[in-house]
Amino acid sequence: MTQFAPKTEIFDHKVRQSFAAQGLMQSFQAEIVSLVPGSCRIAAPIRPETSQQQGFAHAGLTFSLGDSAAGYSALSLMAEDHEVVTAEMKINLIAPAIGERLIAEGRVIRPGRRLFVVTADVYAENAGQRTHVALLQGSMIPVPVAG
Repeated sequence: MTQFAPKTEIFDHKVRQSFAAQGLMQSFQAEIVSLVPGSCRIAAPIRPETSQQQGFAHAGLTFSLGDSAAGYSALSLMAEDHEVVTAEMKINLIAPAIGERLIAEGRVIRPGRRLFVVTADVYAENAGQRTHVALLQGSMIPVPVAG
């Protein structure tokens, strides 16, 4: 994996503060389980409230976790006075998301001044086994912090 240098020493605090402000991630009971410059891993339980009619994790949960993990991997490399927004994101759902929780592993492919190319892999954990359930690829845009 490519190693990146953050533009601010407080990248960890900055990312976690932004994550804590996301109501959707709170409603999913999601948590950041690891964060290094250019990479972020987010996990959330698969609950009845986030499942689809067949009991799998809903694609909306899968997409949201992957998008956030990719976005926070990008934010970890942005200047202190910037936030992140998704410009576009594509998802390939490759297996049913069956299990106890989903883990999204986001990473920066190429950081740019105006555009960050990102990707995320989403896995379902079930009885200690991991199944690759989705692949996302997209781009993030740095935006100045309002204030």
